[in-house]
Amino acid sequence: MFVDQVTVYCFGGDGGNGCLSFRREAHVPRGGPDGGDGGDGGSVIVRAGRNVDSLAGIVGKKHWRAKRGAHGEGNLRTGRRGEDAEILVPPGTLVRDAERGHILKDLSHDGDSIVVARGGKGGRGNKHFATATNRAPREHEEGEPGQERNITLELKLIADVGLVGKPNAGKSTLLSRLSRAHPEIASYPFTTKYPNLGLVRLGYDDQFVVADIPGLIEGAHEGVGLGHEFLKHVERTKVLVHLVEPEPLDQSDPIENYHNIRNEMRLYDETLTERPEIIAVTKSELPDANAVAELLREDLEKAVITISSVTGDGLPDLIAEIRRRLQQLEEENAEFV
Repeated sequence: MFVDQVTVYCFGGDGGNGCLSFRREAHVPRGGPDGGDGGDGGSVIVRAGRNVDSLAGIVGKKHWRAKRGAHGEGNLRTGRRGEDAEILVPPGTLVRDAERGHILKDLSHDGDSIVVARGGKGGRGNKHFATATNRAPREHEEGEPGQERNITLELKLIADVGLVGKPNAGKSTLLSRLSRAHPEIASYPFTTKYPNLGLVRLGYDDQFVVADIPGLIEGAHEGVGLGHEFLKHVERTKVLVHLVEPEPLDQSDPIENYHNIRNEMRLYDETLTERPEIIAVTKSELPDANAVAELLREDLEKAVITISSVTGDGLPDLIAEIRRRLQQLEEENAEFV
C-alpha cells in the first residue's frame, strides 16, 4: 500500500522528578541532602531513511509517545533519560504543524531529522537547594511535562525523471520496460492510483530514478481526479517526460491533450513548466503515431520522439536523451558550487 500523507499525534516524555533524600550512614552525623536529579524525558523525532518508500508503516499508529525520564534517587543518583520515539519516513517528506499548517522541516535527504515533540526536563533533587543557612532543604522539583504536537507528514517523491501525461498514455508500461518496477497495468484509464518508482541502470555506477505520475485530467490543479495528490509528486523531479497517446480511447485530440496537461501544471505551479521536458509519442506501432508526432513538432517547434513500450522502438533514444538532459543539469549545477 502506498500512502503519501498521514497525521499523527506526538507526545514528548515527561521529565523525572527530583529526589528528596538525606544521607544517613553510621558515623556520618551530618550527612546532608543527597537527592538526585530526575532524568530528562525522551523526544519524538522524525527521521528520513532511504530504505523507506512510503508512509504506509505509520498509518496504523496515530499516537507516538516517547518514554518519560526516571525519577532521581538518593545517594545523588540521577534518573535515567527516557528513550526517544523515532518515526522513519522516506526522503522527500514535509513535516507540518497540523494545527497551524506551517512547514517545520523538509526532510529531503537520507538522515535528515527533526525533533517534533521535545521531552520535558528532569526536576532537581534537594541537593541543589542546600545553602549555608539551609543545610537540610526539603525542596525538590517535579519534572517538566513533555511537549505535545499534532503533525502532518506529506510525502513528495524525489526522482530524477517524472513521467506525465493523460490517463492511458502508457506511463506504467514504459516504467516497467525501463526498470524492474512492476506497476499494475490494464487497458482502462486510471489503473494507476498512486505514483510508482523505478530504478533505471545504465552501468555499474550510472543510474537514475523514474517516477510514474498517475494520469492527469483537466481541472487537476483544483483537485479534480485527485489532482493535488498527483501533481505534488511532479515538484521534485528534475526532468519531465511528457507522453502523448496518438489514438486516445476518448477520441480526444492528442495535441490538445498535451496543451491541457501543460496548462494544469502551470496553474498548479508556474515553475513546473520551466523544467526540462522530453516529448514522446507513445504506441508508435499504431498507424497515426508518426503523423501525431509530426503535428506536435510543427505546433511546438520542438523535438519529438516516437516510442513503443510493446516493441521497444525508440526506447534507446529516449534513455539517451534522458541521460543527456540529466548530465546537462549536473554540469549547470556544478558551475554554481
